[in-house]
Amino acid sequence: MSNSNRSKRYTEEFKRDAVVLALASDKTVTEVARDLGVSPEGLRGWVNKAKADCGQGRPGELTSAEREELKRLRRQNAEQAKTIEVLRKAAVFFAKESDR
Repeated sequence: MSNSNRSKRYTEEFKRDAVVLALASDKTVTEVARDLGVSPEGLRGWVNKAKADCGQGRPGELTSAEREELKRLRRQNAEQAKTIEVLRKAAVFFAKESDR
């Protein structure tokens, strides 16, 4: 696979600095991205995420903390659903055993 097709990983510090630069600059996001050597779509995503995280996102857009909490709650919900199913099966099993 060539380097142009491989997704680059950037540190959180780099992303933060790039967002600050993009927001403070008179240049467009595309121009700032070109200057930094990152994709305009990537930088635009970082900027949108930063805006959402400080309450300036689109209406209804979740912050990073809210997205993490939602993922955690979904995992917890799935674990609880499995536990409930096991307990339901155990209750059925023991009910049958006590009928004997």
